[in-house]
Amino acid sequence: MSGLIDTHAHLDSDEYAHDLESVIERAGQAGIQDIVTVGVDLPTSRKAIGIAERDRAAIAGLRELCRHPRVVAVGEIGLDFYRNLSPRKAQLAAFRQQLELASQMGLPVIIHDRAAHSDVMSMLAEWLPQPQANTSGPAKPVGVLHCFSGDLAMAERVVEMGFFISLAGPVTFANARATRDMAQKIPLDRLLLETDCPFLAPEPHRGQRNEPAYVRYVSDQVAKLRNLSPAIVREQTTINAKLLFDFNHS
Repeated sequence: MSGLIDTHAHLDSDEYAHDLESVIERAGQAGIQDIVTVGVDLPTSRKAIGIAERDRAAIAGLRELCRHPRVVAVGEIGLDFYRNLSPRKAQLAAFRQQLELASQMGLPVIIHDRAAHSDVMSMLAEWLPQPQANTSGPAKPVGVLHCFSGDLAMAERVVEMGFFISLAGPVTFANARATRDMAQKIPLDRLLLETDCPFLAPEPHRGQRNEPAYVRYVSDQVAKLRNLSPAIVREQTTINAKLLFDFNHS
């Protein structure tokens, strides 16, 4: 059985403070071969690197962290106009700086987009090098919009721009019709799977703490929706994750 990759987890969360090793062990037992643990600020990015070291400290600080051999992307970065924990102007300025950092370091980006689709798309289009945006055919992957919540038109544009789209636990929810429809129509070679743990646990664990082992439920649901063998979805999404994150050099 081809191993799965959880492309977006928050193993630095306090929710794993007492049993992180068990969580990682269960992921291995469930066939999860790699986990990309994602920081949301400088302290959590440091913790993410600490976790990566055990199992395989502002922009200046992030740049230094990006030089670490276990870093595979700059993220998660982006805009959140739902919670608005920072003023929108400050979010936009920080996002622009972080995108520039990714370019300087030659790393892909992990994009957070919540209730900010238009601004996220505008900034990504502004950031992408013009040859990348104008090249015919599939563009070289430059990042991923994690836990994608846009519509199909946005998804198609995102793919044209060279991004992957990642789906998480909501694809298993019976009332998530738009997400399920998206799962059927996104090109399989541009699709990633994630848990976004400890959030968004899939069925049959909805409402509980999520963990990387549960990415298999996301994979199986995508396979069901696309009328494909689960093995095909596992294999292709693993290939996609390795292409984006270049694990061989981390």
